[in-house]
Amino acid sequence: MKIVVLDGYTLNPGDLSWEDLKKLGDLTVYDRTPNDKIIERIGNAEIVFTNKVPITREVLEKTNIKYIGVLATGYDVVDINAAKEKGIPVTNIPTYGTASVAQMVFAHILEICHHVAAHSEAVKAGEWTNNPDWCFWKYPLIELADKNMGVIGYGRIGQAVGKIAQAFGMKVLAHDKYQNKDLESETMKYVDLDELLKNSDVISLHCPLTEENRGIINKSTIAKMKDSVIIINTARGQLIVEEDLAEALNQGKVYAAGLDVVSKEPIKEDNPLLKAKNIFITPHIAWAPKESRQRLMDIAVDNLRAFLEGRPVNVVNK
Repeated sequence: MKIVVLDGYTLNPGDLSWEDLKKLGDLTVYDRTPNDKIIERIGNAEIVFTNKVPITREVLEKTNIKYIGVLATGYDVVDINAAKEKGIPVTNIPTYGTASVAQMVFAHILEICHHVAAHSEAVKAGEWTNNPDWCFWKYPLIELADKNMGVIGYGRIGQAVGKIAQAFGMKVLAHDKYQNKDLESETMKYVDLDELLKNSDVISLHCPLTEENRGIINKSTIAKMKDSVIIINTARGQLIVEEDLAEALNQGKVYAAGLDVVSKEPIKEDNPLLKAKNIFITPHIAWAPKESRQRLMDIAVDNLRAFLEGRPVNVVNK
């Protein structure tokens, strides 16, 4: 059984082990695979793992793949309909990054509220040593307690973010088409989108990308938000119309934004957000702490083992 990993470097740049996957077959791992090498590198392998390398209908027709493992939760890099037609199960990795993504949400929020890095650099540059007062701050400082946290998409990650927000003393306004009323309390309630937009001090996106919600943050929805709202996106870049967000940041309607994702990745030089005011952009790393990547690796191995034993799990194209 030949196994090929087409783009293994992001998951494992050297601090994890492929040994458990090697136990299941003849393994070849490529750090990266350009699009014009996909078919060649798959060769006659029956098991293929991909993170961001596209598996198209053409690839499926020109190879002998029996199983596709996506090394991520999102699986839009695979033509799942074509795979289903050919009887090829496609599996993904659910739940592995819940804690790490929720943590990144608040890394962005707390940086916006306190500008820790900038103040630390100011101290190292001598600004505290030479200050006439016993303290100083270079940016407005923001307290989260008693503010409203709007969470669009209240699944596993959204709920984890909600719990942290409540621990900070915030009230959570959640918007999701699937509602678990048992989660509601004095500090958390489900609301419609307009109410969330109107009343949230911070808005965090945690919904999967669909045609229905593509560009859900746009000129129209931003106009419904509070002045000086903070927007966080660790979900999918295409949920935001980037030109509209950049304009709102530059005009001060949106106080700040923290993004771990953008519409085209790696980010393009002409992305308007790069020159927007008060924005923090990280390179899609919310999922990437070692603990989270180890969980991803373990689930990927379990997914393949289950398939080989005739009991496939986490199949997205049943």
